[in-house]
Amino acid sequence: MIFRSAFFGWVLMGCLGLAGAQDNFANWPEGTSPQEVGKQLAEHFVTSPHQYTKTIHYSEIAAWYGALRYAYLTHDDALRDELIKKFEPLMPGGAEAERRPVRRHVDDSIFGVVPLEIARQTKDLRFLKEGLWWADRQWENSQPDGLSAETRYWIDDMYMLTMLQLEAYRATGDKKYLDRVAKEMVSYLDKLQQPNGLFYHAPDVKYFWGRGDGWVAAGMAEVLSELPESHPDRARIMKGYQLMMAALLKYQGKDGMWRQLIDHDEAWPESSSSAMFAFAMIMGVKHGWLDAATYGPAARKAWIGVVGYVDQNHDVTQVCEGTGKKDDLAYYLARKRRTGDFHGQAPVMWAADALLADGVK
Repeated sequence: MIFRSAFFGWVLMGCLGLAGAQDNFANWPEGTSPQEVGKQLAEHFVTSPHQYTKTIHYSEIAAWYGALRYAYLTHDDALRDELIKKFEPLMPGGAEAERRPVRRHVDDSIFGVVPLEIARQTKDLRFLKEGLWWADRQWENSQPDGLSAETRYWIDDMYMLTMLQLEAYRATGDKKYLDRVAKEMVSYLDKLQQPNGLFYHAPDVKYFWGRGDGWVAAGMAEVLSELPESHPDRARIMKGYQLMMAALLKYQGKDGMWRQLIDHDEAWPESSSSAMFAFAMIMGVKHGWLDAATYGPAARKAWIGVVGYVDQNHDVTQVCEGTGKKDDLAYYLARKRRTGDFHGQAPVMWAADALLADGVK
């Protein structure tokens, strides 16, 4: 089994993107540096109780991943070890094994991301075996078109489904996992992206829900960081990504934030989606996928705006509660605002990680 160098796609940044990042991703106002904010949220996660369900919720996995990545990027071995210690009881036979999710569903299968990330960092084959079990199970009994049986065409899946396979690729170098990711993403792009660049929550729910589109933006940025220039699906995914980023630029508020419903000014500023969009733009500027002069200031403004929603307890505020799809405008406008919800904790850490990935302070 071949382990790829950790965060290979993150570290090798394009020169054009890096030059732009130097101008926009430095000299942070007091209390907003990615080192400081990332550490606060990652350490807070270590002691945070489980949320939502008896089994581990997908939002907790997303936060775990962000914290592990922060530990790696800052060479914080003590933090990494605490995060691994927190996961150990969830391994087969562990003291909290009953919390392992069991459904063949994207929200449950993403559980495999954490052991794969631990395997990448530690080279521990126990975690690799565990993570690959989830990744391979997700493609058992695949559809005739080669897509996973867990494909359901909710936009959330463009992160949930693709991240597991992407981490399997990163941990092994096996191209089959990367090809699965690309195939799924192209299928979702073709089915759900609208002419304005944004995405309906689902084919039958024609609303541009902030966090739903956030999952898409983050998923595309992650995938593009790994897809080689020669990959046959790269151009299609890049086109979809750039079209979405251009649309988001138009809807960003003066406060740097995006709304709970992206195209509704009456909707409230929502932190989890804004952090996801910040992450996607930071990645785009640093990799040279986006024009630094145009998107660098927007990404900077988004990061500073989001950090303003982190309270004194290192909890992210104004996070939309867990949300299913419903063809009802009032439903989305009335979603409750939560504090410390992992849906919000996770992407703020991702954005901090993206800012730190190549050493730009």
